[in-house]
Amino acid sequence: MELVARKADLVRELQFFQQIVERKNTIPILANVLIEASGNELTLLATDLEVALRSRCEAAVDNPGSVTLPAKKLYEVVRALPDGDVKLESEKGGTAVKVSAERFESRMPTLPREDFPSLPESGGAAKSTIKGTVLREMVAKTQFAITGEDTRYYLNGALFVLRADSMTLVATDGHRLALVNAVRDPAVKGAEDVKAILPRKTLSELSRLMTEDIDVHYERGENHLFFEIGPRLLISRMIDGQFPAYEKVIPKANDKRIEFERDRLTSAVRRVAILSNERSRAVKFVIDKGKVEVTSSSPEFGEAREPLTVDFNGPPLTICFNAQYVQDFLSVVECDVVALELKDDVSQAVMKPVGVEGYDYTYVIMPMRV
Repeated sequence: MELVARKADLVRELQFFQQIVERKNTIPILANVLIEASGNELTLLATDLEVALRSRCEAAVDNPGSVTLPAKKLYEVVRALPDGDVKLESEKGGTAVKVSAERFESRMPTLPREDFPSLPESGGAAKSTIKGTVLREMVAKTQFAITGEDTRYYLNGALFVLRADSMTLVATDGHRLALVNAVRDPAVKGAEDVKAILPRKTLSELSRLMTEDIDVHYERGENHLFFEIGPRLLISRMIDGQFPAYEKVIPKANDKRIEFERDRLTSAVRRVAILSNERSRAVKFVIDKGKVEVTSSSPEFGEAREPLTVDFNGPPLTICFNAQYVQDFLSVVECDVVALELKDDVSQAVMKPVGVEGYDYTYVIMPMRV
């Protein structure tokens, strides 16, 4: 194999593979990216057996072929090169590849192409078109609620439901639930009622890939999901399991509603949480007529409180939340006002953005008993 490609093109594509390749693994080939050169382009592939990415960029190919190279070191080397052309050339025997530019020259070892796992191919099912900007917003507003340690493997991802007129993404870790519903453009084609549990890593990679305002072409296979985003194809294994009936978790009888200035509430929770118990991260919302006092206390660090003026005329109520859970929600909503809906001090509370159009965002959070 022998080819010349622009440094900027190679760096742009190689950076997308850095979170996919495994840093520590028992299968050495999974640390490599497969490079296939033919015609006037090169194709790059990498996988960790759960998520795979295929990408391509222009290149002047003098001798077609394929090699596998260490993905992280190749990226670091190419990124450090001066702007201009980069040459990749296989040595005889195919055990190494020369990477050179201007006066720089390096030699990197390869692993056999035959060891690289084969990637699943789409089955030719009907593809659905999704607005990339909308999907990116939905991922940002839910992925933090996915558990990373639960033995219930079906909670290690988010449920994606695609209908003809709407999209839903929902994640929960058993203590909180993040749910986004977005309206689909009726003019956009797509298959109806597609459900799948997307792994946490898949959502992270989608966020990295959806950097431009382009459509995503989505297809569900038998065991895998395919997301075509411009010149890149993300392939994800589906989580096989029954996602909880999340609709039953969303309270319907929360009759107390308090609206906050988002920035003021964010600042108050952040400051008060500094002196909260480091293990529980508990902060209390002491609610009374016209004000909510955010408080915390711990034997080790002391106590803190900050009052917020609100429009509330209901009975006094004190409810306790994990401060990090509240901050996670506040950090992803883009609005001036947020609402807290309550029933009592032991039932699920709901937080929502106020005055936002285009999607419906519901965040259910369980109170703490301290």
